[in-house]
Amino acid sequence: MTVKTTPEQATRIEADVQRAEPWVTLVWNDPVNLMNYVAYVFESYFGYSQRKAHTLMMQVHQDGHAVVSTGGREKVEMDVQAMHSFGLWATMKRSGE
Repeated sequence: MTVKTTPEQATRIEADVQRAEPWVTLVWNDPVNLMNYVAYVFESYFGYSQRKAHTLMMQVHQDGHAVVSTGGREKVEMDVQAMHSFGLWATMKRSGE
């Protein structure tokens, strides 16, 4: 059995799939913030354990960036803004990109 969709239905389905794709918050290494401060931000804002915050901070330091949160676009936008308010360099992107 084949189900046919109209162009409008296909566009809606594609939009729903894109909205469902998770986004990620990336924090980038910078020459300004101390490593302990970056770990503190991850602990205080995201509620990560000291161990997880340290692991993410080391990933930022060694790899140049780390994914620190995932979720819907609105949540990730708020996380990026929060990282900016702490003085960290952060961006967002779709997780599949």
